[in-house]
Amino acid sequence: CITQGRELERPRTCPKEVHLLMQGCWQREPQQRLVIKDIYNRLVALVKNPPVYLDILE
Repeated sequence: CITQGRELERPRTCPKEVHLLMQGCWQREPQQRLVIKDIYNRLVALVKNPPVYLDILE
């Protein structure tokens, strides 16, 4: 829980770029969290240049 100071763990299959975005939204202090404009810009950048995914099931 972010109010208790715990950090968001990166799921095993989560790309680093997505995890960094999630961390920016999970800052304990609301003033330190990403604003919607920054979230939007990062999501647009991810769509334009998606991270490389590995098919771990093969």
